[in-house]
Amino acid sequence: MSALSERPAHPAVGVSLPHESAALHVTGAALYTDDLVHRTKDVLHAHPVQVPYAHARVTALKTEPALDVPGVVRVLTAGDVPGVNDAGVKHDEPLFPDEVMFFGHAVCWVLGETFEAARLGAAAVVVEVEPLPSLVSLSDAIAAESFQGATPQIVRGDVEAGMAGAAHVFSGTFEFAGQEHFYLETHCSLAHVDEAGQIFVQSSTQHPSETQEIVAHVLGRASHEVTVQCLRMGGGFGGKEMQPHGLAAIAALGATLTGRPVRLRLTRTQDLTMTGKRHGFHADWRVGFDADGRLRALDATLTSDGGWSLDLSEPVLARALCHTDNAYWLPDVRLTGRVARTHKTSQTAFRGFGGPQGMLVIEDILGRCAPLLGIDPVELRRRNFYTEGQATPYGQPVRHAQRLHQLWDQVLDTGSVAERRREIAEFNAGHPYTKRGLALTPVKFGISFNFTAFNQAGALVHVYKDGSVLINHGGTEMGQGLHTKMVQVAATALGIPVEKVRLAPTRTDKVPNTSATAASSGADLNGGAVKDACDQILARLTQVAATMLGVNAHDVRISGGIAQGIGAAAGVAWDDLVRTAYFQRVQLFAAGYYRTEGLHWDSSVMHGTPFKYFSYGVAAAEVEVDGFTGAYRTRRVDIVHDVGDSLSPLIDIGQIEGGFVQGAGWLTLEDLRWDESDTAARGRLTTQAASTYKLPSFSEMPEVFNVALMTDATEDGVVYGSKAVGEPPLMLALCVREALREAAAAFGPGNVTVELASPATPEAVFWAIEQARAGAADSHTTAGDVTPPQPGTGAHPLRPESEQVGQAVSRV
Repeated sequence: MSALSERPAHPAVGVSLPHESAALHVTGAALYTDDLVHRTKDVLHAHPVQVPYAHARVTALKTEPALDVPGVVRVLTAGDVPGVNDAGVKHDEPLFPDEVMFFGHAVCWVLGETFEAARLGAAAVVVEVEPLPSLVSLSDAIAAESFQGATPQIVRGDVEAGMAGAAHVFSGTFEFAGQEHFYLETHCSLAHVDEAGQIFVQSSTQHPSETQEIVAHVLGRASHEVTVQCLRMGGGFGGKEMQPHGLAAIAALGATLTGRPVRLRLTRTQDLTMTGKRHGFHADWRVGFDADGRLRALDATLTSDGGWSLDLSEPVLARALCHTDNAYWLPDVRLTGRVARTHKTSQTAFRGFGGPQGMLVIEDILGRCAPLLGIDPVELRRRNFYTEGQATPYGQPVRHAQRLHQLWDQVLDTGSVAERRREIAEFNAGHPYTKRGLALTPVKFGISFNFTAFNQAGALVHVYKDGSVLINHGGTEMGQGLHTKMVQVAATALGIPVEKVRLAPTRTDKVPNTSATAASSGADLNGGAVKDACDQILARLTQVAATMLGVNAHDVRISGGIAQGIGAAAGVAWDDLVRTAYFQRVQLFAAGYYRTEGLHWDSSVMHGTPFKYFSYGVAAAEVEVDGFTGAYRTRRVDIVHDVGDSLSPLIDIGQIEGGFVQGAGWLTLEDLRWDESDTAARGRLTTQAASTYKLPSFSEMPEVFNVALMTDATEDGVVYGSKAVGEPPLMLALCVREALREAAAAFGPGNVTVELASPATPEAVFWAIEQARAGAADSHTTAGDVTPPQPGTGAHPLRPESEQVGQAVSRV
C-alpha cells in the first residue's frame, strides 16, 4: 500500500465526527458572505436592470432617470469597464451585453445607498430594444441546428456490425429536464478596496481562484492585486463553480469606481431567473442485444441544452458521454455529443456534472427494453455488468469491477429483495387501483476533473508554539464536510487530537491557483496536499523527538499527542515537542502540494484514462403508486455505497442521503418550465419560486431509509484509502424512477413496456399508467429492417409492422 493510503494506529480519520460547523449552523451563528454586510461601513447595494425579452438587441440605454431616484449613487455600464467586458472563461459572456440573450438578462447595474433605492433606480432605467427571433425549447434548437462548441464522439468497435449481429434491436428518443440548484444561500459578493488600491472580495464561490482571475481581467488588473475569500457557502451543488465570477466582478467594479464597499446579493427570483441550471438533454438511440439479453451495440446522440453561452457545457457533455455506459459493458459503441444554443440562462455545473444525464439514458434504455426482451430488469442489469479485464468505451480499464457484483448481492440480501418482490406481486394482484414496484440500479462514477490540469491542490499548515495547528487549503466548504475531513486528515498525519486543529477560511492569498471544489475531488486533492504539508512538519519534529528520547528518528511515532520511540514507555508531549523545536529554530510551517497521478486524456479523440478511480454504489427503491392520480410515495430505500475507507463516516452517510434525495428530486419532482408561447412572455422561466418549483421535502423522504458503507474497500493511491462521496450518490436515485416505471407497468398486462417522462411527476406517472392500461400500443416488437431515429424528430415514427425488426418504437 502507498504511503498516501496507509493509516497509522489510532487515526483521527475513520471516526464519526459531527460537521465542524454544525453547532454554528443550527444556532444561526455561522457567518455567510451576506452576514458581513452588517459588519461593514458605508456599503452600497447593487441591483440588476433586467430586460424581459428572450432575445433582443439593445438600441438605447438611458440611465439618467435612475440618478434622479433618491439614494442612487451610480449606474454601472459597459463604458465603466477598464479591462475586459466579459465574465466567462470562453469570452462569450459579456458582463454588460448589448444583445439580450435570455429573458431577464441584466444589461447594467444600479448602486444605491439601500437595496430599495437600488431597486427603484433599476426600475427607472429605460432600455429600448429591437426584439429578435428566439429558440426556447431544446427540440426547436435541434431543428434549427443551433449548436455551439465542440461535437465530441466516443467510438469503439463497429456499431453497424454489432447491430447487424444482434438478435434484438430497439430504438427510441428521450428528452429530459434539467434542475435548479436552489441552494439556501443565493449568490452573494461583497467587495471593497483598501488604501493601496488592492481589491478584496468576499464571495460565495466554489472556485475562488477563477473568481479572482475574472475580477482581475474585468478590472484590467493583475491577479496579485485581487484577493478572494470564501468563508463558507450555504450550498453550491456546482451552481457556484462558474456563475459567481461575473457577479463578483460587478461588486469589485462598483467598489473600485466609488471607493465604497459594494454588496451584490441576488434575490431568490433573480437567482432563479439569471443563473444557470443542470443541463437538460435530448437523446436519440439504437441498441442491440444478443439472444441472452447481453448488450451488443449502442449508437446514441446526446444533445444538451447549453443555454445562451458555453459556460461549462463542453466538459459537462464530455462527462455525460463518458458515463453513458454506467456499469455496463458495451462491445460496439458510438456516442456523439452536441451542445445546443437556446435563449435561456447559460446552463452550468450541477452535482454529477453530466454523469447523471449519461447514466439516465442507459438506465432508461434498459428499463424500456427489459419487458420486450422478456427478462427481469434486475437480471438484465446484472447480466450486463462490467467484469474484470474490461475497459470503458473511452479506453480506461474498469478496476475493481467485482465490487459492482458484491454491492448488488449485498443489497439483494440485506434488502430482502426477492422476498419483498413476491410480496409486491401478491399486493398488486389484490389491489387493482394501487400498485407497487421495486427496482435496483447501479452506479459507476469516475473521479477526477475532465480537465487534467485541475487535478492539483495546495495547502498551508502552521504549527504554533503552543502546539495548536492552523490549516488553510484550496477547497471551499459548502456544507459537504470538506473542512471536517481536512481537520481529521491533519490530526491523523501529525498524530494529535482533532481539538488541536483549526481550519481557516479559503483565501487566494494563502493558497494560489486552486482548482474548483468540484468533481467530487475536494477531499482527494486537498487531503493529499494537507497530508503532504503535515508530513514535512512531522519529519522535522521526529528529528527533534529522536534527540529528546535518545532513539533513531525512524523509530519515533507520534500518536494521541505523545511522541514515543517504538517499544519505549517514556514519551514527549506534543506541546513540549513543538516548544523545543521552536527554540531549536526548527521550521514549524509548510506548504503542501498534491497532484493526481496516472491521468491521461486526449479530448480530441475522447480516449484515455481521465479518472483516478471509479466509485461504485447500488440502491433499491420500493414505491407505491395511486392509479387514479399517479401520486406516489417511496416506501423504502436500501443503499450500499463504496467510499473506500471512509475519512469521516458520519459525513459520508449524510452526503449519500442528501445526494440520493437531491437525485430523486431531479428525477421525480423538479420540473423546470419556460414559456414557449409566442406572447411577450416567451422565454420567461415560469417556475421561478418555491411555490411553482417543487423541491424534495420530508414528505418525499423514504419511509425506511437504509444506508451502509461498503467494507474492505481501501483505495490505494488516495489519501488514507478513501474515495469521493459528493456526486456519485445522486445517481443512486435512478432506482426510484425505475421503480415508478415498474409500478406503472403493473397496471397493464405482463411484459408491457412503458415510457416515463423525466421528471416522473405524478402527472407523468399517470400517463404512464394509462399507457400500460392500453397495453402499450406504442411499444412492441415485430420483424423487418431498422431505420435509425433522426435527431430532432422527437419520437421515432411508427411504421407498418412488417417493416420492423425487434424495434422498440419509443415516444417521450
